[in-house]
Amino acid sequence: MNYDSPSDRTVTERAIKHALIIGFAAFVSYAYFYGGGGYNQNTRFDLVRAIVERGTLSIDAYQENTGDKAFKDGHYYCDKAPGQPLLAVPVAMFARSAMRASGVDPLSASSLVTLSYICTLFSVALPTAVACACLYWIALRLGASTNAAAFGALGMGLGSPMWAYATLFWAHALAGACLLFAFAAVLRLNGEAAGGEVLWGFVAGLMAGWATVTEYPAAPASAIIALFAVARVWTGGWSRRVRIASGVAAGALICIAVLMLYQRATFGSALHTGYAYEYEVGDFPCTSQGFLGIKLPRLYVAFKLLFGLERGLFVSAPVAMVAVAGLRRLQKRPATRAPGYTAAAIFVYYLLFNASYCEWSAGWSYGPRYMAAGIALLCLGLAPAWDHFRKNGRRILLGLLVVSVLFSLIAVSTTPQPASQYRSPMIQLLWPSFWSGNLALNQSSMLAPFDADADDAPGAFNLGQLMGLHGLASLLPLLAVWALAGMVWVKTKECGEKRMQVSEQVRK
Repeated sequence: MNYDSPSDRTVTERAIKHALIIGFAAFVSYAYFYGGGGYNQNTRFDLVRAIVERGTLSIDAYQENTGDKAFKDGHYYCDKAPGQPLLAVPVAMFARSAMRASGVDPLSASSLVTLSYICTLFSVALPTAVACACLYWIALRLGASTNAAAFGALGMGLGSPMWAYATLFWAHALAGACLLFAFAAVLRLNGEAAGGEVLWGFVAGLMAGWATVTEYPAAPASAIIALFAVARVWTGGWSRRVRIASGVAAGALICIAVLMLYQRATFGSALHTGYAYEYEVGDFPCTSQGFLGIKLPRLYVAFKLLFGLERGLFVSAPVAMVAVAGLRRLQKRPATRAPGYTAAAIFVYYLLFNASYCEWSAGWSYGPRYMAAGIALLCLGLAPAWDHFRKNGRRILLGLLVVSVLFSLIAVSTTPQPASQYRSPMIQLLWPSFWSGNLALNQSSMLAPFDADADDAPGAFNLGQLMGLHGLASLLPLLAVWALAGMVWVKTKECGEKRMQVSEQVRK
């Protein structure tokens, strides 16, 4: 961003402060809740433990706590893509060293729960919170007002199922964050020097590639972003196209190398994934259908993923409906047409992918988690939708955001993993449990059966409960943080406006 005048610098400084406030509020909101264990998160944490405790990729020692596992040549392995667990390994190693230095047994039940919480914070919650700040910046870059950009960032971070996924040791939120980072890097390609463009192309390739290392289904979305990068500089001639394509490819190749080395070490071939060796095939019979459970998209399933009471995105996050119209507005403006179509293409891809999967409801989960990474790109349409409406329309949008945030708060407070037996989780379980003060319902842990005091290890909790608060009162500290963040936001905005007025007077 060029600093042509003091007022330009003031706007930039204020945008940075606002992005930090949004990121901080989102991170505290994610960190406030710990979702406990389950098949999906347990197998990932098992891989982290296998690496830091035993120096192996085999989860033989821990595999009894999960059904999500692969079996090859007499050994058990995590059946998921390795990106998110690998990101957590350095944090886990540091945390274990700190525990030992403090005289704490890192293998005690309480230490392992703390370790899993820390790993979730740094490999899921923090990247997702940064993604909220990034979405705010992207919205400004695409011409949105300050309030519109904030509306979009809060809609994604707190008003969608992304909040629920950011509290669990799952990879969906991280994959979405990586795609958003790659998208932002591509936006930096215009107006940069040659060296700077190659660097941002490299970052785009690295982030898009890591999204795929984190979740295999992200590969087509990553390819769309790579095409977006080349298209963004297409008018600059072949020299510029090759330069950017090379930068993107270099970043992606690093991720491809990591993934292929991991798969070679675990499954004997760089091209074999853990899903091809899933141990409990009886638990997941659908994976034998089509290509690892993927068939042709089904229209009725796509409808359920958007409007159904069980997993519907627009039911759990009604504010997301207006994002569709917002993306359409981006597509109508020449300057934002390519970003608008790119974001829409990624979201549509994830919708079709989820509608193609045999177990489309994704088991125990809140919202359409198989299309979670696409939600981040969809929410880029929230800011232009806000700017399109005027006073009364914005009141409606604000109401939709409040309802969406409330639904997400209810989910993370009770359980983001409602059992698959509930055909309308919000009505049947989450809403009544929340208002009766019955929070943190999941009591499964990520510990292995042989761990000391594993049966007594806590499952889900929120930080208010650790402070001794009970029921809905345990959420009061979080609400206090939100109020503080709101006051800082208003104060920052007022100070920025005053500085701009002074700058304009000086210029005159």
